[in-house]
Amino acid sequence: MPELIVCLVVALVVLGPERLPDVARKLGRALAEFRRATGDMMDEFQINTMLEDDRPRKPPVAPAKPEAAAAAAAPQADAPAAAAPSGKPDAGRA
Repeated sequence: MPELIVCLVVALVVLGPERLPDVARKLGRALAEFRRATGDMMDEFQINTMLEDDRPRKPPVAPAKPEAAAAAAAPQADAPAAAAPSGKPDAGRA
């Protein structure tokens, strides 16, 4: 309480008795607008949270097994490789 009284006395000295009521009124309006905006934001957040809770949940999708993904991405080892000229003569051919 004593700090508040000191702040009011300093404001009275700095602003003067003519401007102090106007500044206090503007400060009060700004605080009211801030409270109203934060209240609206909290209401919207709570509504969205309630709507999200009411939605049916999808069952979680099981992640793909790493072995299956690696096998699908890797080339087949059993498949014959395409014959590419290597520059060396083939020993089995004449």
